[in-house]
Amino acid sequence: MADMLVKLYNIPDPHDIEKKLADQGIRIKKALAPDRSKIIQFSKTCAKEDYSDEVRATFSNNPVTCYIATKEKQIIGFACYEATARDFFGPMAVLETERKKGIGKALLLKCLESMREMGYAYAIIGWPAASAVDFYIKCVDAVMIEEKSSGIYKRMIEIDE
Repeated sequence: MADMLVKLYNIPDPHDIEKKLADQGIRIKKALAPDRSKIIQFSKTCAKEDYSDEVRATFSNNPVTCYIATKEKQIIGFACYEATARDFFGPMAVLETERKKGIGKALLLKCLESMREMGYAYAIIGWPAASAVDFYIKCVDAVMIEEKSSGIYKRMIEIDE
């Protein structure tokens, strides 16, 4: 799968979505070190893939480069940036029972807003799942970066191109 590219200077403001979610008892917030183990554990079990290595990497950054969504003091989603590589967004996951509420979009926009504040003009969505491509196109007008190889991921042990 190829990566996607997002123009950070054109992303929507996340504050209206955050307000709507807050009215439903859902909070979007920057991860904090004392919650590290809870977030890592959540990232192992909330999606088909185990994202714990990337989430762990975000806690090495200063500031932490992970946002979480909470409801009733429980984690229901997360999104990371600068985990696999600089200027990369991802991974992201929301509990299946909490999808289609705008949580993923809010997490995405908060991460991209933070990346823009870091000085990036563009962000790379690293190797999105085929099922997520339309979501990224719809939310932030992301475009595919055509690539025949696995890009940066070809260095992974199981890919080894």
